[in-house]
Amino acid sequence: MEAKETKQITGMEMGEACCRTERTPAEQKKLLTRLKTVEGQIRGIQKMVEADAYCPDILMQVSAVSNALNSFNKLLLASHIRGCVSDDIREGRDGKVDELCTMLQKLMK
Repeated sequence: MEAKETKQITGMEMGEACCRTERTPAEQKKLLTRLKTVEGQIRGIQKMVEADAYCPDILMQVSAVSNALNSFNKLLLASHIRGCVSDDIREGRDGKVDELCTMLQKLMK
């Protein structure tokens, strides 16, 4: 298994984030593939709206995008827990656990 590394970065480099995770090429590929799928679905919805497609058909596609984003979130969350969170727990740092709890509360609204 390839090692992951978390590095401190400035807000200018990555929005408001204070850290970033170096993902394995396989993890990055899975995440990017899912995002590209969502991107294609969004473009399809855009074309449907432009073509005045039937509203229920558009709504079904929007639902599919929502499900695809949820799948992306699950994949990313699992990676975060297996990597960053478990590493910090092993090293006796509880900050990532608190961060995870806060994030889960926001995700489950």
